[in-house]
Amino acid sequence: MARRSNIASRTSGLLLALASALSAPLAAQEVRLEDLIPDSAVADPEGWATSLEAAPDENGLDPSSPMDEAAEIAVDWPDDLEIPELVELPPDNSIEFAEVEESEQPVLARADVVQVDPALAIALPDDEAQFPVRDEFLARFQQLSTIEELSSSADNIAQVAARARADEALLDELLRAFGYYNAQVVRTIGASGEQAAARNRPQVRFDILPGTRYRFGMIDLGSLPQAADADALRAAFGIASGDPLSSYAIVQERADLDIALGETGYPFATIADPELLIDHDRAEGDLTMPVAPGGKYVFGDVSSNRPRFLSGRHLAEIARFRAGDTYQRSLEMDLRRAITATGLVSSVTIARREVSPPMDGEPGVVALDVTVEPARLRTVAGSIGYGSEEGFRVEASWEHRNLFPPEGALRVRGVAGTQEQLLGVTFRRNNFGGRDKVLTVDAYASTYDGDAVDARTVALRGSYERLSTLLFQKPLSWAVGAEVLATDERNRILRGIPRPRQTFFIGSLFGRATIDATDSLLDPERGFRLSGFVAPEVSRRAGSESFYLRTQVDGSAYFPAGERFVLAGRVRAATVQGAELFSIAPSRRLYAGGGSSVRGYGYQAVGPLNDLGEPVGGRSLVEGSLEARVDTGWFEDSLQVVGFVDAAAVSIATIPDFRFVKYGAGVGVRYKTGFGPIRVDLGVPLNPGEFDSSFAVYVSLGQAF
Repeated sequence: MARRSNIASRTSGLLLALASALSAPLAAQEVRLEDLIPDSAVADPEGWATSLEAAPDENGLDPSSPMDEAAEIAVDWPDDLEIPELVELPPDNSIEFAEVEESEQPVLARADVVQVDPALAIALPDDEAQFPVRDEFLARFQQLSTIEELSSSADNIAQVAARARADEALLDELLRAFGYYNAQVVRTIGASGEQAAARNRPQVRFDILPGTRYRFGMIDLGSLPQAADADALRAAFGIASGDPLSSYAIVQERADLDIALGETGYPFATIADPELLIDHDRAEGDLTMPVAPGGKYVFGDVSSNRPRFLSGRHLAEIARFRAGDTYQRSLEMDLRRAITATGLVSSVTIARREVSPPMDGEPGVVALDVTVEPARLRTVAGSIGYGSEEGFRVEASWEHRNLFPPEGALRVRGVAGTQEQLLGVTFRRNNFGGRDKVLTVDAYASTYDGDAVDARTVALRGSYERLSTLLFQKPLSWAVGAEVLATDERNRILRGIPRPRQTFFIGSLFGRATIDATDSLLDPERGFRLSGFVAPEVSRRAGSESFYLRTQVDGSAYFPAGERFVLAGRVRAATVQGAELFSIAPSRRLYAGGGSSVRGYGYQAVGPLNDLGEPVGGRSLVEGSLEARVDTGWFEDSLQVVGFVDAAAVSIATIPDFRFVKYGAGVGVRYKTGFGPIRVDLGVPLNPGEFDSSFAVYVSLGQAF
């Protein structure tokens, strides 16, 4: 026992010596443990340890030092010690152990290798006929791949290998989804590829051997063949026996069949979940998808749970269908959107109710029960602004949007500003006599002191129009109306010299029509618009009476040039025929200038001037604008930069003589929102007059044209 203790003591001394030897030289140079242990110690450990008593070793350790004395340690074993029973821990399945695979030769010797990512490559047969769905296959894989989610700081070989197994399973699923049930996916991992090798980054390669593509066998669509429109409905489900098998095709064609049922009169149709039975011997899949059409129906009545608020009769007027029309799900959804667009409801639901079932070859009748919850109907609004050409402006309004049901709104508004003061009341009934048809009666009193006109006016105006809206942009919109007004006007006071006032009593009829072939109401990128306006008027002043005709034509066109560039242009021509210039009230003459005309000039500041430098207006006008709109791609493709050039000529004669042409140019930005772009333009006059500003800023909603 003493001998064993002595050997253990000397062994401890040996370990201390080794530790001492390792602690010093390792800082300066690399030392291996094998170099520190002599061959004799390996051959005879006890003899070598005993020989240490004779002399110090080469590191200076003296075996006779106190460290060689082994103190005897005695520890009493506690009688009350209880050792708990060892419990086997359950395995942690969340821990993944990477398996690294290497292959010296690729499985596909002739392959088209697609580098999906620096860490991922997919090898496909170079013959596209062997795998015709390659583009869609790769696109879906890239959306779901886990290897692509690896960051550059976390792409070690263990992580890549672990995620490679998940991607291998994903590839198997995708191949089966496209009908390749006997395909093979071979996975290899290594630092291959130029990008991977340069970054010393492991790369995964999947070799795809698609094999034979399975095809659809028997197709069972339940009772669909017994439907009244069986042939058309079966054609809507574009899968036939013998077609290449694809789970994605089943999903798409099921959706197409559902749309066809909803659009051809089957409001109660149901489609069960599809089941696909694969027969590997036949290399086919039998599809079972029970369809229950439920009978064909036509629209019946529309009812409302709040008839005094929005009656069923009114809802039927704004619907795009009539009783007896074949049921269409899209028209039901359109009615729901139209009710929401009134702004009168906070929620709306529509339930289908069978009035009578199909019988003797005649369709059944389905009624629509509408349940609405009113929204807050009163609105108080206000705004404060400043324009470089208009000065300060404060506007406030109060509105009740359904004071005269259904959809009869009353609005009171007021304006207080540097140039304009106004108090008015407006009655407006939306969806009057049909969808998007609006009746408006407006009475107001105002004073206006602009660059061209100083007027005090009392007016009554009524119009009936068919609007083009964001919900339903119409190829043709129109408006007709009439107005009467009394206005006390003069050209603007300039240089402190007062101008004589004249009182005009004016009566007018007017009409407007617009043809719209653009792709957007507020932000068009292609197409054109053409509109015309005509207004015969009678004007009386100081015992004299004048008859004249005001007409105007506007046209605009939009041309996309690439993915991010749109070239837009517009022209305007207007004339007043039948009266001399000074027989026409200044406010009814033609002017140019402003944010929707020649930017860089004040509102109505472009036109003929008198001896005092006042714009006196004209009887003819020609305008033109050209814009280059460039999407920057910034702020999630919301920011657009625009460069523009504007020009206009206003003449006293009824036909433009182009004696005085004004030009403006500038830049602007558009921030695109869900309801149209917010526009900010900075315009500079290129040939300013004495009274023109050096620049002007315009802010509004929507493009300039």
